[in-house]
Amino acid sequence: MKSALAVKSVVRRADDRLLPLLLLCAQAVVWPGAALLRGSAPGASALLVAVLVAGPVTAALALRRTRPVPALVLVAAACALGAGPLPTGATAVLGTAGVALALFTVAAERDTFTAVLCVTALAAWQLLQNLSLHGLSDRDGLDLVLTALLYATACGAGLLVRRTRRAHRTAELLLKRAEAERHRLPAAERRRMERELHDVSAHHLTAVVVTAGAALGLRERRPELAEEALRFAVGTGREVTRALGAVRAPAPSREELSPPEERLRELVEGFRRLDQPVDCEIDALPDGVVADAAHGIVREALTNVARHAPGAHTSVLCRYGGTRTEVVVTSAAPPSGATAHGAGLGGGRGQSFLRSRAREAGGTLTSGPTAEGGWEVRAVLPGRTAAPAERAVPRSYRVAQVTAAVGLVLQPLLPVLVVRSQTVPDGARVSAGMLFALLAAAQVVALLWLRRAPRTAQGALCGLALLWPVAMDAGDYTGPVLLPPALSLLATCVALAAQAYRAAADPADPARAGVEAGADRGTTGGGAGRSADAVPHALRGLAVTAAAVHAVAAAGAVLERGTPVPVWTVVAGSAAGACAAAGAARWAGGLRGRRERAARGARDERLAAWTGEAVRDAWAERRRIAAGLETTVLARTADMVAQAQAGRLDVTAERAREALTAMRALLDTVRDGGADPELRPQPTLQALDLLAHQSRAAGRDVEIRLTDRVPRRLPTAVDLAAYHAAETVLAAGGDEPALLELDADGDTLTLTATGVPRAARPAVRELLAARAAALGGTLDTGPPGTVGLRLPLAPEPRTREDDEERER
Repeated sequence: MKSALAVKSVVRRADDRLLPLLLLCAQAVVWPGAALLRGSAPGASALLVAVLVAGPVTAALALRRTRPVPALVLVAAACALGAGPLPTGATAVLGTAGVALALFTVAAERDTFTAVLCVTALAAWQLLQNLSLHGLSDRDGLDLVLTALLYATACGAGLLVRRTRRAHRTAELLLKRAEAERHRLPAAERRRMERELHDVSAHHLTAVVVTAGAALGLRERRPELAEEALRFAVGTGREVTRALGAVRAPAPSREELSPPEERLRELVEGFRRLDQPVDCEIDALPDGVVADAAHGIVREALTNVARHAPGAHTSVLCRYGGTRTEVVVTSAAPPSGATAHGAGLGGGRGQSFLRSRAREAGGTLTSGPTAEGGWEVRAVLPGRTAAPAERAVPRSYRVAQVTAAVGLVLQPLLPVLVVRSQTVPDGARVSAGMLFALLAAAQVVALLWLRRAPRTAQGALCGLALLWPVAMDAGDYTGPVLLPPALSLLATCVALAAQAYRAAADPADPARAGVEAGADRGTTGGGAGRSADAVPHALRGLAVTAAAVHAVAAAGAVLERGTPVPVWTVVAGSAAGACAAAGAARWAGGLRGRRERAARGARDERLAAWTGEAVRDAWAERRRIAAGLETTVLARTADMVAQAQAGRLDVTAERAREALTAMRALLDTVRDGGADPELRPQPTLQALDLLAHQSRAAGRDVEIRLTDRVPRRLPTAVDLAAYHAAETVLAAGGDEPALLELDADGDTLTLTATGVPRAARPAVRELLAARAAALGGTLDTGPPGTVGLRLPLAPEPRTREDDEERER
């Protein structure tokens, strides 16, 4: 593992150095290479300035990943300073591709606020720099539009890369958490049953033994105690039977374990009993790796306070949010005169253990002294979406960022205000650059509305495409004739690629695809299928329409300028180019969407497999322990109740001792071994609590509700089919909170799942329909994200094996 990380680090360092060197070589080819080929040798001063510019720029780009923002500032400033004394083209490559590379790195390595601030400040600085050099002269201004487009493209590409990396890290963290829970759930179930069995043995059966023994000892002097002991044995025996039944089959809609936040509060209360003043503010937490990490961090931090700062006021904060969970333990300075009796009891590994615990949960941890002389431990762990935790940025840092950006932006204006002034020429003529900038801004607005109103946004882009030739004519544009139509086509291609990506990533969801599929996004499975089939046709129609509009705009611009090429050639070339660009954008977006869908499908399959395996292992543990209860403890408890009802106090006491001995032997068996993986039984509806527990631990909020009308004993086939249907619905994947409701109406069991939009996919519907049809049931697809299953509770031949299956 270490060697692989070392190789990856070496490759990354080589990549950081390779790109700047390639840019430096390209710049040398453009200038002075091209000048030398023409026979004009640059002067020594120009070469010296070029070396002084290229050296720092190349060095800064080589360090762009570790210091992206300073690298961007240095590259932009060096290229701007060198553009004055050097001839045209001397900094063309470094000033464009070099700045774009630095900006891309800022967007990919830093947060969104920093990236947007940098690209905005850089564009404004470039504009003011040109104003300081050229004033308000009447220029085409297309270079400014192209520069802004380059910066926006570099920033957008960097944000996309950062988002993709974050999605991959989130997926890896989710899989890591699920794999950890896969091994944790059987052990957690074993510990739960062990604890419950211990409580039963420690309270109920021990009380019967003590009460019966006391009554037997005082039988001659106080005979009434025997009757009380017999009544107590009958009531306690029934309570033991009920409690053990709850241990064997806990209610799926309610966890028997105390919630993690209650365990944290109990931990805090324990330290308060040690005379440690502790305040706490703890949110509700889902049971799982994050809750275990939070509990361990708080326990270790409070232990350190008790050792090193006894009596110091301490606060515990645990905030559970959408993307992050914050755990903060802050202690004040110890009171004067306090003696730290436990200062030498630690092994010196507490801080490393804290960091490793946070790291294993997918988070980070920092610790250190506070300004008031105390100590603070701060951990940032994943939240409910399992996204990688990010550190919060202080507001003062943001203010400093904005202040620095404003200062850099206003820097080009200082020479203008001091050394020169310029008279603005008269005339109301608008430059082509201004018109192009307005059209580009309108296209950006249309792209921002693409997800919310896709057809409207596409219509706006097509309408704006027809205005670019008009702007060329109104602004007397004399540059390359195909450049403005190409800029317009670029925005449309971005829209087509985005829609194709969403459609390919989730073809069963027209809303995600960004295409209104009409009113037939119906309430049945067939309607959903028709909507999914309509998405590719709608995208194909949009691509053809967009290509036709842009072909007309390009042909019109060329013909308006005038060309000796025949008209049909211009029209055919424009149509071919527009169709090729639109088709390439649609293909690229679809390819990326299909890859993401395949990766998500593989991840969902792994999660489903691990969830199923964890539930089956935990269910096997429950069945193994339940079998021991039935053959030992429950049998002796029932005999104890029977003997008590018959009035045999001495036999009742003996049976209670036997039940207690059997319970302790069963506890030893629980601690020693596990179930044979080859003999794992199939889970039934009594395992829904395990399924919900594993799903919540893997990052998805799942709630199970059973009404009182659901029979306690179901036909075996219905019991198994209902569980597998619930497992299939949740295995379809998704991050939305899900609710599974089970109800019985007469002779029909109804399973209704809400918050499961991916269960409407054809493959999932077919599997659910097959399970329902095998028992004569039906599948209903209601509103989006809702699936209903109706299974008949028809009587079936009962066998002894079926009775044992239901009891367990």
